[in-house]
Formats: sequence, C-alpha cells, structure tokens
Amino acid sequence: MQNNAEQTTHFGFETVPEAEKAKKVQGVFTSVASKYDVMNDVMSLGVHRIWKEAMMDWLAPRPSQKLLDVAGGTGDISFKFLKRAGSGHATVLDITENMLIEGRKRAEANQVLDSLNWVVGDAMALPFADSSFDVYTISFGIRNVTRPQEALNEAFRVLRPGGRLMVLEFSQIPVPLAQKAYDFYSYNVIPRMGKLIANDRDSYQYLIESIRKFPNQETFLSMVRQAGFENANYRNLSLGIVALHSGWKI
Repeated sequence: MQNNAEQTTHFGFETVPEAEKAKKVQGVFTSVASKYDVMNDVMSLGVHRIWKEAMMDWLAPRPSQKLLDVAGGTGDISFKFLKRAGSGHATVLDITENMLIEGRKRAEANQVLDSLNWVVGDAMALPFADSSFDVYTISFGIRNVTRPQEALNEAFRVLRPGGRLMVLEFSQIPVPLAQKAYDFYSYNVIPRMGKLIANDRDSYQYLIESIRKFPNQETFLSMVRQAGFENANYRNLSLGIVALHSGWKI
C-alpha cells in the first residue's frame, strides 16, 4: 500500500495532493498575470532587476546560444539574455498561458520576434528532445514546481554537453536578525500590496509561504548535483534573500 505522505506536497503552508498543486499554481499566476511585472517592482523596490542583471553577469551569454527559460512568465530573463548575447534564440516555457500572453504584449517582444518563441509546458516533462539547448534558466519559478528534483533532472536532459544551468530563487538569510526583519516585511506588507495592486491577497500570501518552504542554499545545491550537474556552486544576493545556483553538464 502506498504511503499517503508520498502523494502530497506543500502549497504554501497547506498540504495538498501532488496532483492538485500544478492547477493551484496555475490559478495563482492566472490571477496575477496582468499585474505581475508591476508587483515585482513594488515588492522588491525594483531590486529584482538588479538580481536578474547579476544573473546575466554570471551567466555571460554568448552569441548564437539557445536558451530555454523555464517558468519564464513574461519573458524578463529571455529579453535580457538576447540583449546580452547579441544573437541567438530563446524559448520561454511556462505552465500558465496567461503569463506568456502578457509577455507577448511587452515592447521587447517585438524587437526580438524572430529570436523568441513561447511554449506552454511543464518543467517536470519538457516537450523537447535531449541535448536541445545551451543554457537553461529558471527564475523565481522552481519553488512552484511540484517536484523540483524532477525539474532539475529534465534540465540536465535537455541541455547539450557543456550546457549551463542557472537558477535564481528566493532563499534563506543566514543572519537570524535580518531574516526576522525580512519575515516581518514579507508577511505584513506583501499580501497587502497584492490586495491593493492586483486585487489578490491570497495569491501573494501563497508566494510568501512558498519561499519559506523552499530548501536552503546548501540543500538545493545538493539537488543540483544529484541531477548530474558538475562545478555546481551558488552565490547569495542581498544577504541571501535570493540565491543564484549554477551548474554545468559536462
């Protein structure tokens, strides 16, 4: 008899059947899609832009590379990647079609029309052949995946030998006092912003809770290595509010 614990996962602080999480996540991002970019600026006071530029600095995109940006939403990372690379191609994959629709509306989308495509898909079952991409990125998305290890395994599969994985995600602040201050801001301010700007308190309450359920930097690093990536490492940004994890398919 199968253990019920193996069939459940977390949706924020709520325990739900694994089969339901993806639909719940879709519901969250369908609800917030039209205000997602605005809320990112407001919640982080614009600092998310600095984090994403730091991601590009470490990634150092090169001309003619093919990027798969998973949970790519409205295309932020893909647009930055193509601008840095100068030439190449980016595929934005997301489980929520409304996020991709919002991405297509952005002015940057018209500037790179021939170098970009948008795909509805699941990070745990990518609709691409083995060894299809030079770079795989996932930015503030892997904590929403039902089974993150499977997403990392899929990342390894679709990357070519010599390919690069890079994950940007909220993480744990190693300074307890700073973590307490961040928790106070997160729980007391962000859901209220969600209500005011996106008319959706519950979705942003979930997003805050999902951060607290995500593995810390070292635990996630071990997951990256378990997927097969070598030369894996991470960098903390903003004291560890977010972390960048990198790995190579050798």
